[in-house]
Amino acid sequence: MNDANWLVANCQDLLYVAASARRQAAINLGARAADEGLTLRELVIALLDATNARWSATPAEPADAAAAVHSRAGALLDTARALLTAAIDGYNRQNRAELDRHDNDRADFVNDLLTGRADPGGLAERAHRYGIRLSATHTVLIARAAGLTPGIAHRIDAALASRFGEGNTLTTLRDGDVVCISAGGLRGIAAELAHLLLTELGAGNWQIAVGRTHPGVHGLATSLDEARHTLDYAVRLGFTTPILNAADLLVFPVLLRDRDAITDLVTTVLGPLTTARGGAESYLETLTVLFENQGNQTAAARQLHLSVRAITYRLERIRDLTGYHPGEPTQRFTLQTAVLGARLLGWPP
Repeated sequence: MNDANWLVANCQDLLYVAASARRQAAINLGARAADEGLTLRELVIALLDATNARWSATPAEPADAAAAVHSRAGALLDTARALLTAAIDGYNRQNRAELDRHDNDRADFVNDLLTGRADPGGLAERAHRYGIRLSATHTVLIARAAGLTPGIAHRIDAALASRFGEGNTLTTLRDGDVVCISAGGLRGIAAELAHLLLTELGAGNWQIAVGRTHPGVHGLATSLDEARHTLDYAVRLGFTTPILNAADLLVFPVLLRDRDAITDLVTTVLGPLTTARGGAESYLETLTVLFENQGNQTAAARQLHLSVRAITYRLERIRDLTGYHPGEPTQRFTLQTAVLGARLLGWPP
């Protein structure tokens, strides 16, 4: 018996089930229809056809008055409406459960893939199911925002797969972030992810970090760590750029690799600023904005809502206190590195 015949037969039987058991029977029917891949349209049509067949099979009595016919028709329609509502509930409930199971399986796979804790053979078999070749190169992107939900992650996953093709992207929610594994060399993936987040969350509420492209399973974990650390650096350094590339921020892990050395640099070069009236914060802010504007004092003054004369005064005070001035080529790099280190370390406390 094919799927259509199975559904029609069961819908017809449903109309003869005892009234007390009809709702649960209809829920079960809807769930089975979803399980077997039938569409909601097929389910609705089958129930309506069964109702029509039931009415046609009911013999009319010669003495039936119009009121009696209307009464029987109304009762059958009420029954059909209740059964249809219950069947649709069962169908949707089963679809949601299947979607949740699919999302959980996907999240588990991505977690095992990125941590490398799973059996390599089993991991390769599961990777094949999602179209991922473990020997190829991949890039990991992380999107961080408040309000990310499994529903948003699912829509993003579907949209990326539609745009770039099944097997070229795999997206899930992990530790509250949207994590996307992309085939290496896939162009436009970060921009498309940004567009989808803008649609879902609006502007200014999210940030994307893109790890570098690496080969193999270990490369996936490396790309993930790079993307995650990039987001952490963005928080420490106050970067608000929507899309950040780990390749552009390679200097920061270098700075933090020897924490004692960068701490010594910060306290030696910038430590004297803590003795200034009002503390070091305003001077650090001035240096940060000045370096962001490539040393342009006019642009820095405009951004800080100060006069150029005030900027000049602060820079002179910095030279008096520390012995370093950003206008001196030989001192600029040391001073800028110390300022970056201070922001990474959260200095001064």
